[in-house]
Amino acid sequence: MASRVRDQSQAGRNGLKEKVLTLDTMNPCVRRVEYAVRGPIVQRALELEQELRQGVKKPFTEVIRANIGDAQAMGQRPITFLRQVLALCVHPSLLSSPDFPEDAKRKAERILQACGGHSLGSYSVSSGIQLIREDVAQYIERRDGGIPADPNNIFLSTGASDAIVTVLKLLVSGEGRARTGVLIPIPQYPLYSAALAELDAVQVDYYLDEERAWALDLAELRRALYQARDLCRPRALCVINPGNPTGQVQTRECIEAVIRFAFEEGLFLMADEVYQDNVYAEGSEFHSFKKVLMEMGPPYSTQQELASFHSASKGYMGETFLGRCGFRGGYVEVVNMDTDVQQQMGKLMSVRLCPPVPGQALLDMVVSPPTPSDPSFAQFQAERREVLAELSAKAKLTEQVFNKVPGIHCNPVQGAMYSFPRMQLPPRAVQRAQELGLAPDMFFCLRLLEETGICVVPGSGFGQREGTYHFRMTILPPMDKLRKVLEKLSHFHTEFTREFS
Repeated sequence: MASRVRDQSQAGRNGLKEKVLTLDTMNPCVRRVEYAVRGPIVQRALELEQELRQGVKKPFTEVIRANIGDAQAMGQRPITFLRQVLALCVHPSLLSSPDFPEDAKRKAERILQACGGHSLGSYSVSSGIQLIREDVAQYIERRDGGIPADPNNIFLSTGASDAIVTVLKLLVSGEGRARTGVLIPIPQYPLYSAALAELDAVQVDYYLDEERAWALDLAELRRALYQARDLCRPRALCVINPGNPTGQVQTRECIEAVIRFAFEEGLFLMADEVYQDNVYAEGSEFHSFKKVLMEMGPPYSTQQELASFHSASKGYMGETFLGRCGFRGGYVEVVNMDTDVQQQMGKLMSVRLCPPVPGQALLDMVVSPPTPSDPSFAQFQAERREVLAELSAKAKLTEQVFNKVPGIHCNPVQGAMYSFPRMQLPPRAVQRAQELGLAPDMFFCLRLLEETGICVVPGSGFGQREGTYHFRMTILPPMDKLRKVLEKLSHFHTEFTREFS
């Protein structure tokens, strides 16, 4: 304290005014936030790209960013129909052009009629354009085999992430042992740990079972919940299905068991389902939590609270793998939410004014794509099938190549668009990492980046069992490039192991 006063007085004598906002005075919750997907290793990748542009010699000619699920950054072509409609919405004078198919024009006019001033540049209501929420409800109803969806229970958002944080804000309250606890899967998508740190809530980890292809284990859920009750008040359970970063797809039996568990233990359910159309493995099938909940009947269907999240950035009709990450469109559907709380949720969203309207427009195209009678249908379906088939092949290739490498094990990539291989690291490498103040898998990933230009994210950024080491890598690069990346990464692991043996 005395040194702080001396520093202040010294600053005063030098004519310098001490800053109001410093690391010591800023919000401590923000300082605890970490987001591995765009963390230090990605910053180093950006520096390396800059050095390459400046002509600095490296052992590689390009940085391959396999750290993030950004399809179009990896060279994937946009879907023609979606870009056509978006172009028409942004520049309506093109509606008279003969270069666009009639169904694209009809779709664009329909969206523009629902916008204020018939312009994509206008605000919408905070919960999103009514027409688009109705289309989302119809999509959910089709997806779930006719189970009704109410547009009034649907809120559009800036990607699914924004909606997830909004629901967490509603849930978090209390101090000390009354603080809200939220159960999240480990490994997890770092949005959850970051949001909980920012909101000063308690992160309650439950571990997925790597030996059973990252299955969700009910006994592990109970262990996590009962231990947490000594420290906080667990109020919510998050499930990511298909998994990120782990790529597993939950069975219907597992989802039913999770719903019963949440009901019996008084937990609000949050279902992150943004990868629901990215399912590749034979025998795997996506089941929405909403559909399973409704088919279970009372008391579950009438009482269990659920928020399910989906995204045009990462979702339906292949928009994850077709790549619309930058447009940031998503939604949340709430089921059995208290009416007064739902009004408060609307109020909270109104503070942000509204989700980006171009993202809302894109979401509408995603949930109501061309039908068989439309002129764009054949091309749309062909483009979609091509991307899906290639992703499925990439998922298989990734698993096969990694599992041939001594010291690397990769579970089947059943869904989503990431692999999360486990790797063995020699004790000397672990010791060297500790000397440098780095997590061992971060040490490995940094060396990989510096020597090969391949950017992947260490498993420590997602959470993993003590003593195990992983990395997350997307399966998005074009097939030829992916094959080279897998081979270079496998070779690097072999050489790294030899160096530290």
